[in-house]
Amino acid sequence: MKTILTILCIGVVMTSYAQEFELSTELRPRFEYRHGYKTLIPDDVDAASFISQRTRLNLGYKGEKLNAYVAFQNVRIWGDVETLSVSDKNGITIHEAWAQLILSPKFSLKMGRQEISYDDHRIFGNVGWAQQARSHDAFIATYQPNSKNRLDFGLAMNENAETLFNTDYLVNDHKAFQYLWYHTEFKNVDLSVLILNNGLAYLDDNDEQQVDYNQTIGSRFSFKKNKLNADASVYYQTGKIANTDLNAYNIAANVYYSINDDFTTGLGAEYLSGTDMNTTDNTLKSFNPWFGTNHKFNGLMDYFYVGNHANSVGLLDINATFGYQKDKLSAKLVPHIFSSAAAVIDNSGQELRNNLGTELDLVLGYKWTKDIHFQAGYSQLFATETMEVLKGGNKDNTNNWAWLMITVKPSLFKTTFKAD
Repeated sequence: MKTILTILCIGVVMTSYAQEFELSTELRPRFEYRHGYKTLIPDDVDAASFISQRTRLNLGYKGEKLNAYVAFQNVRIWGDVETLSVSDKNGITIHEAWAQLILSPKFSLKMGRQEISYDDHRIFGNVGWAQQARSHDAFIATYQPNSKNRLDFGLAMNENAETLFNTDYLVNDHKAFQYLWYHTEFKNVDLSVLILNNGLAYLDDNDEQQVDYNQTIGSRFSFKKNKLNADASVYYQTGKIANTDLNAYNIAANVYYSINDDFTTGLGAEYLSGTDMNTTDNTLKSFNPWFGTNHKFNGLMDYFYVGNHANSVGLLDINATFGYQKDKLSAKLVPHIFSSAAAVIDNSGQELRNNLGTELDLVLGYKWTKDIHFQAGYSQLFATETMEVLKGGNKDNTNNWAWLMITVKPSLFKTTFKAD
Protein backbone atom coordinates (compact mmCIF):
# COMPACT_ATOMS: atom_id res chain seq x y z
CA MET A 1 0.00 0.00 0.00
CA LYS A 2 2.88 2.41 0.81
CA THR A 3 4.37 1.75 -2.62
CA ILE A 4 1.07 2.60 -4.35
CA LEU A 5 0.74 5.85 -2.39
CA THR A 6 4.34 6.82 -3.13
CA ILE A 7 3.93 6.32 -6.88
CA LEU A 8 0.69 8.29 -6.96
CA CYS A 9 2.09 11.15 -4.91
CA ILE A 10 5.22 11.39 -7.12
CA GLY A 11 2.99 11.61 -10.19
CA VAL A 12 0.99 14.38 -8.55
CA VAL A 13 4.04 16.44 -7.61
CA MET A 14 5.52 16.27 -11.15
CA THR A 15 2.56 18.06 -12.74
CA SER A 16 2.03 21.80 -12.84
CA TYR A 17 -1.68 22.12 -12.06
CA ALA A 18 -3.97 21.55 -9.09
CA GLN A 19 -5.01 17.99 -8.46
CA GLU A 20 -6.35 15.80 -5.68
CA PHE A 21 -5.86 12.23 -4.54
CA GLU A 22 -8.05 10.42 -1.97
CA LEU A 23 -7.93 6.95 -0.48
CA SER A 24 -11.17 5.88 1.21
CA THR A 25 -12.89 2.72 2.33
CA GLU A 26 -16.34 1.35 3.08
CA LEU A 27 -17.37 -1.43 5.44
CA ARG A 28 -21.06 -2.29 5.50
CA PRO A 29 -22.26 -5.34 7.47
CA ARG A 30 -26.00 -6.03 7.35
CA PHE A 31 -28.07 -8.48 9.39
CA GLU A 32 -31.26 -9.76 7.76
CA TYR A 33 -34.19 -11.84 9.01
CA ARG A 34 -36.19 -13.19 6.05
CA HIS A 35 -39.60 -14.74 6.61
CA GLY A 36 -41.43 -14.05 3.37
CA TYR A 37 -38.91 -11.80 1.65
CA LYS A 38 -39.36 -11.74 -2.20
CA THR A 39 -41.78 -14.66 -2.03
CA LEU A 40 -44.52 -15.81 0.36
CA ILE A 41 -43.12 -18.26 2.86
CA PRO A 42 -44.44 -21.84 2.51
CA ASP A 43 -45.76 -23.93 5.40
CA ASP A 44 -43.24 -25.71 7.65
CA VAL A 45 -40.30 -23.56 6.53
CA ASP A 46 -38.16 -21.60 8.97
CA ALA A 47 -36.93 -18.06 8.47
CA ALA A 48 -33.44 -17.32 7.11
CA SER A 49 -31.03 -15.22 9.15
CA PHE A 50 -27.55 -14.12 8.07
CA ILE A 51 -25.06 -11.25 8.02
CA SER A 52 -23.66 -10.05 4.70
CA GLN A 53 -20.86 -7.53 4.32
CA ARG A 54 -19.57 -5.22 1.62
CA THR A 55 -15.97 -4.06 1.89
CA ARG A 56 -14.49 -1.51 -0.51
CA LEU A 57 -11.18 0.24 -1.00
CA ASN A 58 -11.49 3.32 -3.21
CA LEU A 59 -8.77 5.32 -4.95
CA GLY A 60 -9.83 8.61 -6.51
CA TYR A 61 -7.85 11.15 -8.52
CA LYS A 62 -8.96 14.57 -9.81
CA GLY A 63 -6.92 16.79 -12.07
CA GLU A 64 -7.29 19.51 -14.66
CA LYS A 65 -7.41 17.13 -17.64
CA LEU A 66 -8.08 13.77 -15.99
CA ASN A 67 -10.33 12.22 -13.34
CA ALA A 68 -9.84 8.56 -12.41
CA TYR A 69 -11.38 6.17 -9.91
CA VAL A 70 -10.80 2.56 -8.86
CA ALA A 71 -12.97 0.68 -6.33
CA PHE A 72 -11.89 -2.77 -5.13
CA GLN A 73 -14.72 -4.77 -3.57
CA ASN A 74 -15.34 -7.93 -1.58
CA VAL A 75 -18.83 -9.23 -0.79
CA ARG A 76 -19.20 -12.02 1.72
CA ILE A 77 -21.57 -13.76 4.08
CA TRP A 78 -20.19 -14.08 7.57
CA GLY A 79 -19.10 -17.72 7.88
CA ASP A 80 -19.07 -18.60 4.16
CA VAL A 81 -15.48 -19.82 4.60
CA GLU A 82 -13.93 -21.52 7.61
CA THR A 83 -11.80 -19.56 10.06
CA LEU A 84 -8.58 -21.21 8.83
CA SER A 85 -9.40 -20.79 5.12
CA VAL A 86 -6.52 -19.79 2.83
CA SER A 87 -8.88 -18.38 0.19
CA ASP A 88 -12.06 -16.33 0.00
CA LYS A 89 -15.28 -17.64 -1.55
CA ASN A 90 -15.99 -14.54 -3.64
CA GLY A 91 -12.51 -13.00 -3.78
CA ILE A 92 -11.81 -9.37 -4.59
CA THR A 93 -13.46 -7.80 -7.63
CA ILE A 94 -13.14 -4.44 -9.31
CA HIS A 95 -16.46 -2.68 -8.89
CA GLU A 96 -15.29 0.45 -10.70
CA ALA A 97 -12.20 1.31 -12.75
CA TRP A 98 -12.64 4.30 -15.01
CA ALA A 99 -10.88 7.33 -16.41
CA GLN A 100 -12.52 10.57 -17.47
CA LEU A 101 -10.69 12.69 -20.03
CA ILE A 102 -11.61 16.37 -19.70
CA LEU A 103 -11.10 17.57 -23.25
CA SER A 104 -12.53 21.03 -22.57
CA PRO A 105 -14.60 22.76 -19.86
CA LYS A 106 -17.71 21.61 -21.74
CA PHE A 107 -16.80 18.16 -23.09
CA SER A 108 -15.48 14.97 -21.46
CA LEU A 109 -15.06 11.26 -22.21
CA LYS A 110 -15.47 8.62 -19.48
CA MET A 111 -14.52 4.99 -20.11
CA GLY A 112 -14.19 1.78 -18.11
CA ARG A 113 -16.12 -0.05 -15.41
CA GLN A 114 -18.47 2.48 -13.85
CA GLU A 115 -21.77 3.04 -12.11
CA ILE A 116 -24.43 4.70 -14.28
CA SER A 117 -27.21 6.55 -12.46
CA TYR A 118 -29.71 9.08 -13.75
CA ASP A 119 -32.65 10.97 -12.25
CA ASP A 120 -34.47 8.87 -9.63
CA HIS A 121 -32.61 5.67 -10.68
CA ARG A 122 -35.73 4.13 -12.26
CA ILE A 123 -34.08 3.08 -15.55
CA PHE A 124 -30.38 3.53 -14.72
CA GLY A 125 -29.22 3.15 -11.10
CA ASN A 126 -26.28 1.83 -9.10
CA VAL A 127 -28.43 -0.58 -7.00
CA GLY A 128 -26.55 0.56 -3.90
CA TRP A 129 -28.73 -1.48 -1.56
CA ALA A 130 -27.39 -4.74 -2.99
CA GLN A 131 -24.03 -5.47 -1.40
CA GLN A 132 -22.44 -6.08 -4.81
CA ALA A 133 -24.21 -3.07 -6.43
CA ARG A 134 -24.25 -2.61 -10.21
CA SER A 135 -21.61 -1.25 -12.57
CA HIS A 136 -21.22 -1.33 -16.36
CA ASP A 137 -18.34 -1.63 -18.80
CA ALA A 138 -19.21 1.46 -20.79
CA PHE A 139 -18.15 4.60 -22.61
CA ILE A 140 -19.89 7.93 -21.88
CA ALA A 141 -19.39 11.21 -23.72
CA THR A 142 -20.70 14.25 -21.83
CA TYR A 143 -21.43 17.71 -23.21
CA GLN A 144 -22.23 20.25 -20.50
CA PRO A 145 -22.27 23.83 -21.83
CA ASN A 146 -23.32 25.23 -18.43
CA SER A 147 -24.44 24.16 -14.96
CA LYS A 148 -28.09 23.79 -16.02
CA ASN A 149 -27.80 21.70 -19.17
CA ARG A 150 -26.13 18.34 -19.80
CA LEU A 151 -26.19 15.78 -22.60
CA ASP A 152 -24.75 12.25 -22.19
CA PHE A 153 -24.17 9.69 -24.90
CA GLY A 154 -23.37 6.21 -23.57
CA LEU A 155 -22.63 2.87 -25.15
CA ALA A 156 -21.65 -0.65 -24.12
CA MET A 157 -20.45 -3.59 -26.21
CA ASN A 158 -20.10 -6.88 -24.32
CA GLU A 159 -18.23 -10.09 -25.19
CA ASN A 160 -17.17 -13.19 -23.25
CA ALA A 161 -13.44 -12.84 -23.94
CA GLU A 162 -10.83 -12.08 -26.59
CA THR A 163 -11.55 -14.37 -29.54
CA LEU A 164 -10.41 -14.93 -33.13
CA PHE A 165 -13.93 -15.55 -34.39
CA ASN A 166 -17.45 -14.54 -33.43
CA THR A 167 -18.80 -16.56 -30.50
CA ASP A 168 -22.09 -16.64 -28.60
CA TYR A 169 -22.38 -14.26 -25.67
CA LEU A 170 -23.03 -16.45 -22.62
CA VAL A 171 -23.13 -13.91 -19.79
CA ASN A 172 -26.60 -13.21 -18.38
CA ASP A 173 -26.47 -9.54 -19.31
CA HIS A 174 -27.21 -7.14 -22.15
CA LYS A 175 -25.17 -7.69 -25.32
CA ALA A 176 -24.96 -3.99 -26.08
CA PHE A 177 -26.69 -0.69 -25.46
CA GLN A 178 -26.62 2.90 -26.65
CA TYR A 179 -28.42 5.79 -24.99
CA LEU A 180 -28.89 9.54 -24.92
CA TRP A 181 -29.78 11.38 -21.72
CA TYR A 182 -30.50 15.10 -21.62
CA HIS A 183 -31.12 17.12 -18.47
CA THR A 184 -32.08 20.76 -18.09
CA GLU A 185 -33.00 22.97 -15.14
CA PHE A 186 -35.29 25.97 -14.85
CA LYS A 187 -36.19 28.09 -11.83
CA ASN A 188 -38.25 25.48 -9.95
CA VAL A 189 -38.33 22.69 -12.51
CA ASP A 190 -35.94 19.95 -13.66
CA LEU A 191 -36.59 18.01 -16.87
CA SER A 192 -34.82 14.92 -18.22
CA VAL A 193 -35.25 12.93 -21.43
CA LEU A 194 -33.88 9.40 -21.96
CA ILE A 195 -33.60 7.30 -25.15
CA LEU A 196 -32.18 3.79 -24.60
CA ASN A 197 -31.50 1.16 -27.28
CA ASN A 198 -30.94 -2.13 -25.44
CA GLY A 199 -29.67 -5.26 -27.19
CA LEU A 200 -30.37 -8.73 -25.75
CA ALA A 201 -29.02 -12.02 -27.13
CA TYR A 202 -31.25 -15.09 -27.63
CA LEU A 203 -31.26 -18.42 -29.47
CA ASP A 204 -33.50 -18.65 -32.53
CA ASP A 205 -35.32 -21.76 -33.78
CA ASN A 206 -32.08 -23.05 -35.30
CA ASP A 207 -30.18 -22.65 -32.00
CA GLU A 208 -28.20 -19.77 -33.47
CA GLN A 209 -27.65 -16.70 -31.34
CA GLN A 210 -29.33 -13.51 -32.48
CA VAL A 211 -29.58 -10.05 -30.92
CA ASP A 212 -32.88 -8.18 -30.70
CA TYR A 213 -33.03 -4.52 -29.74
CA ASN A 214 -35.73 -2.86 -27.68
CA GLN A 215 -36.12 0.86 -27.06
CA THR A 216 -37.05 2.76 -23.90
CA ILE A 217 -38.09 6.37 -24.51
CA GLY A 218 -39.28 8.68 -21.79
CA SER A 219 -39.02 11.76 -19.65
CA ARG A 220 -39.01 12.76 -16.00
CA PHE A 221 -40.19 16.08 -14.57
CA SER A 222 -39.60 17.38 -11.03
CA PHE A 223 -40.80 20.52 -9.27
CA LYS A 224 -39.70 22.08 -6.01
CA LYS A 225 -40.94 25.25 -4.38
CA ASN A 226 -41.13 26.17 -0.73
CA LYS A 227 -42.64 23.17 1.09
CA LEU A 228 -43.89 21.34 -1.99
CA ASN A 229 -41.98 18.73 -4.01
CA ALA A 230 -43.47 16.84 -6.93
CA ASP A 231 -42.29 14.62 -9.75
CA ALA A 232 -43.78 12.70 -12.64
CA SER A 233 -42.37 10.39 -15.29
CA VAL A 234 -43.53 8.47 -18.33
CA TYR A 235 -41.62 5.82 -20.32
CA TYR A 236 -42.59 3.79 -23.37
CA GLN A 237 -40.93 0.57 -24.54
CA THR A 238 -41.02 -0.87 -28.05
CA GLY A 239 -38.89 -3.05 -30.32
CA LYS A 240 -38.29 -6.78 -29.90
CA ILE A 241 -37.19 -9.24 -27.21
CA ALA A 242 -36.36 -12.80 -28.37
CA ASN A 243 -38.30 -12.21 -31.59
CA THR A 244 -41.36 -11.04 -29.66
CA ASP A 245 -42.82 -7.57 -30.19
CA LEU A 246 -42.64 -5.26 -27.18
CA ASN A 247 -45.31 -2.67 -26.38
CA ALA A 248 -45.15 -1.48 -22.75
CA TYR A 249 -45.22 1.66 -20.67
CA ASN A 250 -44.61 3.09 -17.21
CA ILE A 251 -46.30 6.10 -15.59
CA ALA A 252 -45.45 7.46 -12.12
CA ALA A 253 -46.22 10.56 -10.04
CA ASN A 254 -45.38 11.65 -6.49
CA VAL A 255 -46.23 14.68 -4.36
CA TYR A 256 -44.49 15.55 -1.08
CA TYR A 257 -45.28 18.30 1.40
CA SER A 258 -43.14 19.44 4.32
CA ILE A 259 -45.43 20.10 7.26
CA ASN A 260 -42.54 21.70 9.14
CA ASP A 261 -38.78 21.32 9.38
CA ASP A 262 -39.12 17.81 10.83
CA PHE A 263 -42.14 16.15 9.21
CA THR A 264 -42.87 15.31 5.56
CA THR A 265 -45.86 13.56 4.01
CA GLY A 266 -46.40 12.32 0.51
CA LEU A 267 -48.63 10.42 -1.90
CA GLY A 268 -47.48 8.46 -4.92
CA ALA A 269 -48.60 6.06 -7.62
CA GLU A 270 -46.80 4.03 -10.24
CA TYR A 271 -48.21 1.92 -13.07
CA LEU A 272 -46.05 -0.60 -14.94
CA SER A 273 -47.94 -2.32 -17.75
CA GLY A 274 -48.14 -6.11 -17.81
CA THR A 275 -49.12 -9.08 -19.97
CA ASP A 276 -52.27 -11.11 -19.31
CA MET A 277 -51.45 -14.65 -18.19
CA ASN A 278 -54.00 -16.05 -20.66
CA THR A 279 -52.99 -13.93 -23.63
CA THR A 280 -52.70 -15.47 -27.10
CA ASP A 281 -51.15 -12.36 -28.59
CA ASN A 282 -47.47 -12.52 -29.58
CA THR A 283 -46.83 -9.10 -28.05
CA LEU A 284 -45.10 -8.57 -24.72
CA LYS A 285 -46.80 -5.77 -22.80
CA SER A 286 -44.69 -6.01 -19.62
CA PHE A 287 -42.59 -2.97 -18.82
CA ASN A 288 -39.03 -3.67 -17.60
CA PRO A 289 -37.01 -1.01 -15.70
CA TRP A 290 -33.82 -2.50 -17.13
CA PHE A 291 -30.93 -1.16 -15.05
CA GLY A 292 -32.83 0.61 -12.28
CA THR A 293 -32.35 0.56 -8.53
CA ASN A 294 -35.56 -1.41 -8.20
CA HIS A 295 -35.26 -1.99 -4.44
CA LYS A 296 -36.02 1.73 -4.10
CA PHE A 297 -39.48 1.27 -5.68
CA ASN A 298 -42.59 -0.88 -5.06
CA GLY A 299 -41.89 -1.97 -1.50
CA LEU A 300 -38.70 -2.87 0.29
CA MET A 301 -39.52 -6.58 0.45
CA ASP A 302 -38.52 -6.81 -3.23
CA TYR A 303 -41.51 -8.72 -4.59
CA PHE A 304 -41.37 -6.76 -7.83
CA TYR A 305 -38.59 -6.21 -10.39
CA VAL A 306 -35.66 -7.09 -8.10
CA GLY A 307 -34.42 -10.08 -10.06
CA ASN A 308 -38.05 -11.14 -10.51
CA HIS A 309 -41.45 -10.20 -12.01
CA ALA A 310 -40.00 -9.55 -15.48
CA ASN A 311 -42.35 -10.33 -18.39
CA SER A 312 -45.18 -10.74 -15.87
CA VAL A 313 -48.52 -9.08 -15.16
CA GLY A 314 -47.12 -5.66 -14.31
CA LEU A 315 -48.02 -3.61 -11.27
CA LEU A 316 -50.05 -0.74 -9.87
CA ASP A 317 -48.44 0.62 -6.68
CA ILE A 318 -50.31 3.26 -4.67
CA ASN A 319 -48.30 4.47 -1.69
CA ALA A 320 -47.94 7.13 0.96
CA THR A 321 -44.93 8.50 2.83
CA PHE A 322 -44.67 9.70 6.42
CA GLY A 323 -41.18 10.98 7.14
CA TYR A 324 -39.41 12.49 10.14
CA GLN A 325 -35.89 13.89 10.34
CA LYS A 326 -34.29 15.93 13.06
CA ASP A 327 -30.61 16.33 13.80
CA LYS A 328 -29.04 12.86 13.45
CA LEU A 329 -32.27 10.84 13.62
CA SER A 330 -34.59 9.90 10.75
CA ALA A 331 -37.68 7.72 10.41
CA LYS A 332 -39.91 6.84 7.47
CA LEU A 333 -43.10 4.81 7.20
CA VAL A 334 -44.34 3.88 3.71
CA PRO A 335 -47.53 1.82 3.17
CA HIS A 336 -48.11 0.30 -0.29
CA ILE A 337 -51.26 -1.04 -1.92
CA PHE A 338 -50.36 -3.42 -4.77
CA SER A 339 -52.47 -4.55 -7.72
CA SER A 340 -51.62 -6.37 -10.91
CA ALA A 341 -51.83 -4.38 -14.15
CA ALA A 342 -52.93 -7.40 -16.20
CA ALA A 343 -55.00 -10.54 -15.69
CA VAL A 344 -53.84 -13.21 -13.23
CA ILE A 345 -55.16 -16.71 -13.96
CA ASP A 346 -55.18 -19.59 -11.47
CA ASN A 347 -54.65 -23.30 -12.24
CA SER A 348 -58.34 -23.79 -13.01
CA GLY A 349 -58.29 -21.04 -15.64
CA GLN A 350 -60.24 -18.59 -13.50
CA GLU A 351 -59.29 -14.91 -13.58
CA LEU A 352 -58.57 -13.59 -10.09
CA ARG A 353 -59.00 -10.15 -8.59
CA ASN A 354 -56.17 -7.73 -9.34
CA ASN A 355 -55.54 -6.89 -5.67
CA LEU A 356 -52.16 -8.35 -4.59
CA GLY A 357 -51.96 -7.07 -1.04
CA THR A 358 -50.56 -4.38 1.23
CA GLU A 359 -47.02 -3.84 2.47
CA LEU A 360 -45.82 -1.65 5.34
CA ASP A 361 -42.19 -0.47 5.32
CA LEU A 362 -40.56 1.19 8.32
CA VAL A 363 -36.97 2.49 8.17
CA LEU A 364 -35.05 4.15 11.02
CA GLY A 365 -31.69 5.89 10.67
CA TYR A 366 -29.14 7.49 12.96
CA LYS A 367 -26.07 9.32 11.65
CA TRP A 368 -23.67 8.99 14.55
CA THR A 369 -20.78 10.76 12.78
CA LYS A 370 -20.19 11.88 9.21
CA ASP A 371 -18.50 8.51 8.57
CA ILE A 372 -20.78 6.16 10.54
CA HIS A 373 -24.47 5.59 9.84
CA PHE A 374 -26.84 3.15 11.59
CA GLN A 375 -30.03 1.95 9.86
CA ALA A 376 -32.75 -0.53 10.75
CA GLY A 377 -35.92 -1.60 9.03
CA TYR A 378 -39.01 -3.74 9.40
CA SER A 379 -41.50 -4.68 6.66
CA GLN A 380 -44.65 -6.78 6.66
CA LEU A 381 -46.75 -7.98 3.76
CA PHE A 382 -50.45 -8.81 3.91
CA ALA A 383 -50.97 -10.83 0.74
CA THR A 384 -54.01 -12.00 -1.20
CA GLU A 385 -54.84 -15.18 -3.07
CA THR A 386 -53.75 -13.46 -6.28
CA MET A 387 -50.29 -12.82 -4.85
CA GLU A 388 -50.12 -16.47 -3.79
CA VAL A 389 -50.78 -17.56 -7.38
CA LEU A 390 -47.99 -15.26 -8.63
CA LYS A 391 -45.36 -15.95 -5.97
CA GLY A 392 -46.21 -19.31 -4.42
CA GLY A 393 -46.04 -19.94 -0.67
CA ASN A 394 -48.89 -19.31 1.72
CA LYS A 395 -50.58 -15.92 2.04
CA ASP A 396 -51.93 -16.83 5.47
CA ASN A 397 -48.48 -17.22 7.00
CA THR A 398 -46.76 -14.22 8.56
CA ASN A 399 -44.63 -12.70 5.82
CA ASN A 400 -42.15 -10.20 7.20
CA TRP A 401 -38.55 -9.00 6.94
CA ALA A 402 -36.23 -7.17 9.32
CA TRP A 403 -32.71 -5.81 8.95
CA LEU A 404 -30.00 -3.85 10.71
CA MET A 405 -27.12 -2.22 8.84
CA ILE A 406 -24.03 -0.23 9.82
CA THR A 407 -22.20 1.79 7.17
CA VAL A 408 -18.66 2.96 7.90
CA LYS A 409 -17.11 5.17 5.18
CA PRO A 410 -13.96 6.95 6.38
CA SER A 411 -11.51 8.87 4.23
CA LEU A 412 -8.12 7.34 5.02
CA PHE A 413 -5.88 9.74 3.13
CA LYS A 414 -6.50 12.89 1.13
CA THR A 415 -4.11 15.41 -0.33
CA THR A 416 -4.25 18.31 -2.75
CA PHE A 417 -1.30 19.60 -4.76
CA LYS A 418 -1.48 23.03 -6.32
CA ALA A 419 0.36 24.47 -9.28
CA ASP A 420 3.82 25.92 -8.71
